[in-house]
Amino acid sequence: MKIRAGIIGSAGYTAGELLRLLVNHPEVDVSWIQSESQLGKLAYEVHKDLFESDLQFVSEIQPGSCDVVFLCKGHNDSKKILKSNPELLNLRIIDLSQDFRLNGDHGFVYGLPEVNCEKIKRSFHVANPGCFATAIQLALIPAIKARAVSGDVHISGITGSTGAGQSFSETSHFSWRSNNASVYKALTHQHLNEIRETILGLDSKFDQKLNFIPYRGAFTRGIITTSYFSTNLKEQELKEVYKTAYKKHLFTHVVEMNPDLKMVANTNHALVSVQAIDGTAVIISVIDNLLKGASGQAVHNMNLIFGLEETSGLQLKASAF
Repeated sequence: MKIRAGIIGSAGYTAGELLRLLVNHPEVDVSWIQSESQLGKLAYEVHKDLFESDLQFVSEIQPGSCDVVFLCKGHNDSKKILKSNPELLNLRIIDLSQDFRLNGDHGFVYGLPEVNCEKIKRSFHVANPGCFATAIQLALIPAIKARAVSGDVHISGITGSTGAGQSFSETSHFSWRSNNASVYKALTHQHLNEIRETILGLDSKFDQKLNFIPYRGAFTRGIITTSYFSTNLKEQELKEVYKTAYKKHLFTHVVEMNPDLKMVANTNHALVSVQAIDGTAVIISVIDNLLKGASGQAVHNMNLIFGLEETSGLQLKASAF
């Protein structure tokens, strides 16, 4: 019997990606897709590449007809939904907002498989990580665990326009984004909180600063981050630390080349490049913000919860062009 899935807040970018994955997942049937703003429309009228699907947006949540619910609403909405619909707590839940990443209410487990794989397998409720948080943690986790970080950590990262969501804003218009770039939330990005919590779970004595400068990029999808910090390890030693850390993780790969966004766009893969230059580690990480940074990771977490193959429904290939 297939897993029955429902999606709350089905009209946005992450929900669209999630639908594309779930309608093609060999072990899943999508029971319903909920959206107040698109009520009555067919899925393909909003997510146009789903032209083969006959799914239709509904207004009411239907917990009795699904096994897992994906919460794809905005931040602070998931708490309200669960308060208004407590019966959902009896189902598996994967929340793509930031509402439960830090507090763990209702037994939510932080859903970064490279850290919490075994906990996720035993969990009922998963808080999916943020996109920048995913890329940055994949760059730092092995070095933190190996106690190979000295001094403060400096991070820069650039994200595509889909990272801002589907709602229009001054900085999401094509005419503004095209041939342009800008810094936002310098040193104050909200994902630093969940990154710090993960780090303290690995090393409770870690008290160095995480200095993060995020950028808006003139492209639609993808994140590339560069993290650098002082280290006492030689380059080959550091590479072995990372290769060992990710040896059993099917979606995160340590590469010898200089990675770029097109290598991971439209896939659930993360690429990590490791260098050590005159005592400074330079770690580059690259992900697709909508997949490994959101919906792909959510499906990965679903696979873990239900004991499926981790790669089920996620055998996606990047295009070089």
